[in-house]
Amino acid sequence: MATELDSTDNSSEGEANAVQILTAAEKIILTVFLAVIIIMTVLGNLLVMVAVCKDRQLRKKKTNYFIVSLAFADLLVALVVMPFAVIELVTSSWEYGETFCLVRTSLDVMLTTASILHLCSIALDRYYAICCQPLVYRNKMTHLFVALMLGGCWVIPCLISFLPIMRSWNAIGIEEIVSRKKKFSNATNETFCVFLVNWPYAISCSAVAFYIPLVLMVMAYQRIYITAVEHARQIGKLQRAGSACEALEGSDSRCPSRMKVETKAAKTLAIIMGCFCLCWAPFFITNIIDPFIDYSVPWQMWTAWLWLGYINSSLNPFLYAFLNRSFRRAFLRILCCGDERYVRAGSFRPSRSYTTSVNRTSISMR
Repeated sequence: MATELDSTDNSSEGEANAVQILTAAEKIILTVFLAVIIIMTVLGNLLVMVAVCKDRQLRKKKTNYFIVSLAFADLLVALVVMPFAVIELVTSSWEYGETFCLVRTSLDVMLTTASILHLCSIALDRYYAICCQPLVYRNKMTHLFVALMLGGCWVIPCLISFLPIMRSWNAIGIEEIVSRKKKFSNATNETFCVFLVNWPYAISCSAVAFYIPLVLMVMAYQRIYITAVEHARQIGKLQRAGSACEALEGSDSRCPSRMKVETKAAKTLAIIMGCFCLCWAPFFITNIIDPFIDYSVPWQMWTAWLWLGYINSSLNPFLYAFLNRSFRRAFLRILCCGDERYVRAGSFRPSRSYTTSVNRTSISMR
């Protein structure tokens, strides 16, 4: 799916020639820029995984199971998928054979889909934790259910990647177009990792990998947002009645801070959904349109949309971990070799925290 960039890199002779327009200086700049993205993705996701492994408090929270698995998927995207995408983009050729092209394409589809499904699982976990009663959350999100959700985040991507791609189901009905692309490649004495998909595969794969998770995430975060707004409104009413302090732990100084917590919750959800849609929507919209316009989407557009999706793997550690106060402190302990002075000095907010917001679950990622 994510490597459908390859299908457009070879769609016409004009496009192939356009790739050669890049000068040596442009290739160096492009390589350095993309290498920085890869390094940031690797370091950010590694830091998340190490933090959870070393911090016992982080291991106690079920949501962090999804965050660690997400970090592992994004780490593999950076180590397995991105480097080959950089090489192919800069050299405008593929030198690793047709079999490895299929394997690389399958890994690309599998890992990017796994990353998206993890984001959906995190949204569902937060929905049950915040919008349902605490007892419902404990009964629903058992260790077995969490394990099944994590398994689904990895098994489903395998079913829509390796199974159809290695069996060439994605090329059924477009064999002539695929053959024409391969003949063109042979004519130029260059090999390309050609990956074309028919419209049934494009629609079904995009639905499973993006559109269905997107709908679930929107529904979950919309309900979380409504819950946060309702709770903030209740706090405001209590405050105006002069009883907010007694109703919320009896502290006058904490009422305004709790209002800020709910406000930050809404902003955090907006950031999460905004970044997710910005990174992946352009690619998957183009992915569905391309088969119906005879695979005429320019390779430059595919390149931009593809790497925009990859960048989401770089942003995930910041969105789902760096915005969390517990993670930030764990990161500082790792980076500062456990020196608590730097941990306290590096806290972004005062040490006083409010851990109960709705159903004994903090809505904001603090």
